[in-house]
Amino acid sequence: MLLASLAPLLCVGCGHKTVQAAAPTLTPPAPDVRPMTVAPDTDATPPVEASATAPAMPAPSAKAPVDLADSTVVPPPRRPAAAQPPAEEAAEQDTTRAEPLRISPQLSPSDQATYQRQFEDDSAVATKNLQTVTGRQLNATQQDLFDKIRDFLSKATDAGKESDWIRAETLAHRARVLSADLIQSL
Repeated sequence: MLLASLAPLLCVGCGHKTVQAAAPTLTPPAPDVRPMTVAPDTDATPPVEASATAPAMPAPSAKAPVDLADSTVVPPPRRPAAAQPPAEEAAEQDTTRAEPLRISPQLSPSDQATYQRQFEDDSAVATKNLQTVTGRQLNATQQDLFDKIRDFLSKATDAGKESDWIRAETLAHRARVLSADLIQSL
């Protein structure tokens, strides 16, 4: 009970300790002084500000108000469409487009040999599985899977020709996994 009565006193703290900090004062800038627009270590001169003045409006006349229902709205003139290249030129531009650059890590000779061996093993298994399926009647799903496997193997072979063994092994592994799924679906 004694502890419970002392707890509020300990939480409140001493009443005579108060923080006495002065409130920050903001001094308004002098009306003639403009903020600096140029860094102090450069020789550049600040840009000249153009003062914008509002256009003079004619004084209102004592005439009757204008009926807006009688006025017609004139749309702004249309801009001419940008010149579109003919279809032949567009197709020609697409063929000249360069392949995107690929970034691949530098491999040590032992890592390169490991990826190359895995690529060859996975490619061989996937190719063997495709040969097992060749000549069989496939449904639409199986035929789609067959085409994807051939595409992965083709891309893996291309990557191997470019010595991108990580990508080649990844694609060959995908082909191997999909070919195993295709064999199981028969």
